[in-house]
Formats: sequence, structure tokens, C-alpha cells
Amino acid sequence: MANNQQHELEKLANTVMPFGKYKGKHLIDLPEHYIVWYNNKGFPKGKLGEMLGLVYEIQLNGLEDLVRKLKY
Repeated sequence: MANNQQHELEKLANTVMPFGKYKGKHLIDLPEHYIVWYNNKGFPKGKLGEMLGLVYEIQLNGLEDLVRKLKY
């Protein structure tokens, strides 16, 4: 895996939700139903939306445990 990709996955694993019902929870640990809801509604603009979209793809493929291992 390219160094930049690993860095992005580590960043994803350690980023917390900045607002809402799940404020303070790591993005990778957000409930699947919440990520699916965001996917249907539309992810927020910017980096957070990109990261939530990536969490959606990771959860869709059942790979969240691999990302969780990258948490500090």
C-alpha cells in the first residue's frame, strides 16, 4: 500500500465525528445505519464528507476491522 494511502486510512481511523448524535465517536465506529442514511441523504461537503463516503465503502465491503486496527 502506498504510504499516502496508509496515512489517509490512519487519519480516517482516528478522526471523530465533530457534531450530532455521534459527536466524539470515531468515524469508523459509526453505526452502519447512520452511514447508509448519510449516503442516501448526501454526505457533507468537504473532507468530512469524503471521509464518511470512504467509511460507507469500507463498511459496505466489511473491511472496518482492518481500519480499526490503525487507531492510535
